[in-house]
Amino acid sequence: MPAFDVSVTICSWNTKEDLRRCLASLMEQEGVNLEVIVVDNASEDGSPEMVESEFPEAILIRNQTNVGFGAGHNLAFAQASGEVLMPLNSDAIVHPGCLRILVDFLRSDPTVGIAAPKLLNPDGSLQYSCRRFPTPAAAVFRNTFLGKLFPKNRFAREYLMTDWDHSQPRDVDWVSGAAFGLRRSVYEQIGGFDERFFMYLEDVDLCKRVHEAGYRVVYVPDAVVTHKIGASTDRVANRMIRQFHRSMLLYYKKHHISKMTPIARPFATALGWLFVNARASLFLTKNALDALRRRFRGG
Repeated sequence: MPAFDVSVTICSWNTKEDLRRCLASLMEQEGVNLEVIVVDNASEDGSPEMVESEFPEAILIRNQTNVGFGAGHNLAFAQASGEVLMPLNSDAIVHPGCLRILVDFLRSDPTVGIAAPKLLNPDGSLQYSCRRFPTPAAAVFRNTFLGKLFPKNRFAREYLMTDWDHSQPRDVDWVSGAAFGLRRSVYEQIGGFDERFFMYLEDVDLCKRVHEAGYRVVYVPDAVVTHKIGASTDRVANRMIRQFHRSMLLYYKKHHISKMTPIARPFATALGWLFVNARASLFLTKNALDALRRRFRGG
């Protein structure tokens, strides 16, 4: 028998105040035998010292460098003793009863590999955290000029899953890595996050592998988490834009291009590289122009 009902793993980089609130919400959880593991990715804001002094019951892993989101959680998974493994963002607040609901849901149905809570924005509005698996068409028709021209296009709408009632449990393709419960036996079967994804799409890839192993990914709205979004990544926006697009290309190579015929793969790889780099350049240019506008307005 596992020593704990659930092991919550948190990977943090310079998010001291958010992390403090996150840990406080975890310590208030009732009805669940809880293990908390914090992986600090070489923070410089006093985060690890805060954890040691204010939350001594939490296990702290201190990295000398920022190893990334997936690799950080994998370090925690390797030490975790819980029946359920729950990666959680440091900018998340876990609502009362959330962990108990997720653990009970996973125990009630052995076909479920991942159970994910409903995510809310800080203002209480729904945060769309369930998606269908990305396709090349969705990539083209979302966050490009085509998405601007056709904002209600079918590809983006289906990908974002904005057309269903988020108040009921539902099987989904993938869920945000900000918060979800992963059955330990499934983790032991398929492994943790693919560490080639330094940040972004590692959650999509993990859910893909859960499905391929024959398990379900289920959205459980009775369990609730408030998620701030971007506490770490906002600090290095341009770097994260580049990283997102690297992960996008890696995902398509792993799950789409690898399944093509040997003749088609080089052409698909070249097209993917051109598209991803063009898309990244547009976002970086927009950021640079926005920064110039702010500078002139401030002057």
